[in-house]
Amino acid sequence: MPHIQTPDNIPGIRGLMNFRPDAAQALNALAQALLVEASPLTRGERELIASFVSSLNHCTFCMTSHGAIAAHLPGNDYALVHAVWEDYQKADISDKMKALLHIAGKVQQSGKAVSEADIAAARSLGASDLEIHDTVLIAAAFCMFNRYVDGLGATTPDDPAFYDLIGAQRAQEGYLTKSVLMK
Repeated sequence: MPHIQTPDNIPGIRGLMNFRPDAAQALNALAQALLVEASPLTRGERELIASFVSSLNHCTFCMTSHGAIAAHLPGNDYALVHAVWEDYQKADISDKMKALLHIAGKVQQSGKAVSEADIAAARSLGASDLEIHDTVLIAAAFCMFNRYVDGLGATTPDDPAFYDLIGAQRAQEGYLTKSVLMK
C-alpha cells in the first residue's frame, strides 16, 4: 500500500513523479544522462548495473523494470539479466563487466567501501576511468531511486507483462517521454 496518494494511482516511480512533476523533470534527465546518452558502456551494460544495484537494494520495481529494459537492448536477454541477479560472477558477461558490477555492489553498501584495489582490478581488465566513473554514478543514483520508490511504498505490480512493456518502450525511447507508466 503506497504511503502517499498519487494523483493517478500509476504504479512505481512514474506515479511518484506525477506527484512532483518538477522533481520528475530532473530525475528523468538524470536517468537519460546516465543510461541513454553517450558513454563507453553500452546502454545494456548500464541498465544491467542499474538493475543489479536495485536487486541488492531489494527494490523489486526498479530491479524488474530496469532488468526488462536491459533485456530489450542488443546483446542482452532475460536469461542474462536473471543470471546477473543470481550471481554476476557466473553470468555470461565480460570480466571487465564483472569488475564493474563488483564496484557497483560496493557503492550499494557505501561509497567508502570501494577500494583502490577494486579500481585497480577494473582497470587491469580494461575499464577506463570514464567507465568506472559512470558505474559509480549509476550505482549511487539507483540507491537514491530505489529509496525513493520503496520509501514511499510505491505500488509494485506482479505481472511480468507490465515490466516487459516498460522494457520494450524505454529501450526504444529512453527516459524523457511519458508513453509508459514508469521512469
